[in-house]
Amino acid sequence: LFIGILFLTLSLAAQPTGPWNNPLLIATSTDGQQFDTPTIFQDSAGVPSLIRWKGDTLIAAFQWFREPKPSPTWDRVAVKFSYDNGLNWTEPVPIQIPDLPPGYQRPFDPTLVAFGSDSIRIYFSSSATPPMGLDATVNTYSATSADGIHYTFDPGIRVDHPTKPVIDPAVIYFKNLWHYTAPAGAPQDGARHYTSLDGLNFTEQMTLPSDMSHNWTGNLMLESPNQLRFYGAGGAGIWYSESANATIWGPYQMTNIQGGDPTVLKRNDNDYVIIYVGAPGTTSIENPSILEESLEITWYNASHELSIVYDLNRNSNVHISVCDILGRTIIEENKFAQPSGHYETTLQINSASTEIILATISTDKDIMTRKFFLQR
Repeated sequence: LFIGILFLTLSLAAQPTGPWNNPLLIATSTDGQQFDTPTIFQDSAGVPSLIRWKGDTLIAAFQWFREPKPSPTWDRVAVKFSYDNGLNWTEPVPIQIPDLPPGYQRPFDPTLVAFGSDSIRIYFSSSATPPMGLDATVNTYSATSADGIHYTFDPGIRVDHPTKPVIDPAVIYFKNLWHYTAPAGAPQDGARHYTSLDGLNFTEQMTLPSDMSHNWTGNLMLESPNQLRFYGAGGAGIWYSESANATIWGPYQMTNIQGGDPTVLKRNDNDYVIIYVGAPGTTSIENPSILEESLEITWYNASHELSIVYDLNRNSNVHISVCDILGRTIIEENKFAQPSGHYETTLQINSASTEIILATISTDKDIMTRKFFLQR
C-alpha cells in the first residue's frame, strides 16, 4: 500500500509565534471567582465571547486561526454551539457576512448579544481602509443573524473615535440600555463607555477609570438584573469588577485564573463558566500531555483509509476530525470519557474531493494536527 506523505505536524507544545499558538481554555465556578481546573475549549483561537441564546443554547464566538494560512478558517471569526448547557460543543464554523462592503478589513474582536425573540447581533472591529492595520480607521461595526452563522451587515458605524482605533468591544443590555465598553488604550487610560436605546446608535459617556495594571479588555456579564460584572485581564491575572449602573464600578476582584480576553456566563445560581485565552502551549511538567508519544496517524491511499493509533495515560474526552484544505469537515468522531489505554481507529474516507486533508486528534489537554497529500 502507498502511504501518504506526512507534510506537517502541529501541537500545542510548538514554539509561540502568534495568537494561533494559543488555545482557548474553559473552566467552571460556583462563585465566578475561584474556578476549577481548565480544559481546552478550542485550539489556535482568541478573543472569545459567550452568550445564552434561545433559552437552552450557548453560543461562543472567537477569532480562529486554523491552518492552513491563508484559508477561509485562518484569522476568521468562528462560532461553536452547545445544546446541553456547555458540556459538549459543536465543531467551530466561520461566520459569513456576504454583504460586508468590498474592501473592508476582515472582522475581528467579536462580541455577541441576543436580542428580540431569536436574533443575534455580533459587534466586531473592522475598517474600510487599509486592508490590514490598527490605525484610527478601525471602528466597531455590527451584523445580525437568525442562526448564529449567517449574518446581515448593519449599515453604518456603531462606534468611532477620531484619532484612535476602536477594538475589543464589549456590549450588553442592562436596565433598558445597551452598554458598550472598549479599552481606551493603555490600562491606565481606562475604558470608553457608550450607551444606546436600540443597539445601533451609541452616545459617548464618561470614560471609565482604571490603573496601570487592570486592562478593560474582556467582556460584560449580567450578574443579576441589578448588577453587572466586567471580567478583564491584567495585574496578577483575570479580574472582575461590579457595578449597579455601568458607570461607577467597585474594586477589582482577582480570580485564580491566569490568562487574557475572558468571557464569563452565569448559567444558573452558583454556576459560572469562563472561556479565556491561555498561554501558548499547555503541556509542561505540571500539566503533562494526555496523549502518549506513540501517536501515529497514517493515510493509506489505496484503500482510502486513515489509521490513528494512540495511547492515553489517563481518562479523557477524545475528538477526531478530518477536514479538507478549506476547513470543511469530512468525517469526525467523539469519544467521551475514554479510559486510559491503547487505541486503534480506522476512518474510511471516500468523499474527499481535495488533494490535501487535515487530521486532528484532541484530548482534554492537547491537540495534534497532521496534513497529508492524497495521491490520485
